[in-house]
Amino acid sequence: MIIKNCNIIYLDKIEKGSVLIENGKIKEINPASYNTAEVIDGEGLYLSPGFIDVHIHGAGGYDTMDGTYGAINEISKTIVKHGTTSFTPTTMTVAMSDIKKSMEAIKEAKLKGTDGANVLGAHLEGPFVSGKAIGAQNPNFLAEPTLENFKAMVGDCEDAVVSITIAPELPGAKELAKELSKKGIVCSIGHTKATYNEAMESIKCGFSHATHLFNAMSPFTHREPGVVGAIFDSDITTETISDGIHISYPSLRVAYKQKTTDKVLLVTDAMMACAMPDGMYTLGGQDVVVKEGAARLLNGALAGSVLTLDKAVYNVYKNVGYPLQEAVKMASYNAARHCNVHDRKGLIKEGYDADLLLFDEDINIKRVFVGGKEAYRA
Repeated sequence: MIIKNCNIIYLDKIEKGSVLIENGKIKEINPASYNTAEVIDGEGLYLSPGFIDVHIHGAGGYDTMDGTYGAINEISKTIVKHGTTSFTPTTMTVAMSDIKKSMEAIKEAKLKGTDGANVLGAHLEGPFVSGKAIGAQNPNFLAEPTLENFKAMVGDCEDAVVSITIAPELPGAKELAKELSKKGIVCSIGHTKATYNEAMESIKCGFSHATHLFNAMSPFTHREPGVVGAIFDSDITTETISDGIHISYPSLRVAYKQKTTDKVLLVTDAMMACAMPDGMYTLGGQDVVVKEGAARLLNGALAGSVLTLDKAVYNVYKNVGYPLQEAVKMASYNAARHCNVHDRKGLIKEGYDADLLLFDEDINIKRVFVGGKEAYRA
């Protein structure tokens, strides 16, 4: 298969060209000659690497915590229509046995494959978080960050864990981060009231990422820079929910200028109401009202989002004012690096997986290819 007449989005530029796909991989860019029956006219659309979402709870009426392969598969089918070709289903602070059940479903989906976006592994959000920065997590299921508790909730699925969100000020958190980071698991600072010093100390102990920048963390002030200050003053990566609700666009601009677009990932933090009508839903067993694009618990706290990554890229491109290739990098390559699959995903490059999108100037997704096979056509 060859995709011709498109504007190819590379890491640092956009150029007209064509891409030859063979056996699910990008065989050649701008081939001089080719022998293939299937020719796709890109019609001047953008050809982008597929988006990768490393923080997503659900979509299409399904939740990671449903704990079934079927639910993960349905989420994968919903989000692929919005350009997400890989993701890490994200758990919540719930009973350990429920997390374990979800981990088993995530591992199955990773090994077996899905009908939509690829599952790269799990992001565990909790239960090792602070009750003082609980957000939409359930305070009844908080647990101490110990290796025993970690093993109890992941069981035989440790090899399917990509990342875990931990409040670094909790007793035992730094020790656990040392152990988990040695295993290649990304430890992320989040749902935390840590001070600047506590956060900086935790980075020395293996924390290398921060969950949903600005949200559910101690803010930046001029005398106590907080966790936000530590993120800005270190080399760790972070992620933003760029929906204009969780963070204002000027604040996003400040953050991207400070961290650079090499160190920020775009995530959705989407819950089951993503791509669904307004109404009543649940997240981690708690009731959520979705109204006018915002998902909130009954107490008014934001409960994830209904954002999709195509919309996040649009917002960074159109509302924050970054070049398109920079916005795409934050939704693809940076996330691939986070998941340690950047040797095969996240770029339009020869030898890489043919996870590709065709979209227009307004990031309306027209076609999606996962492993060289068409997964969606508008």
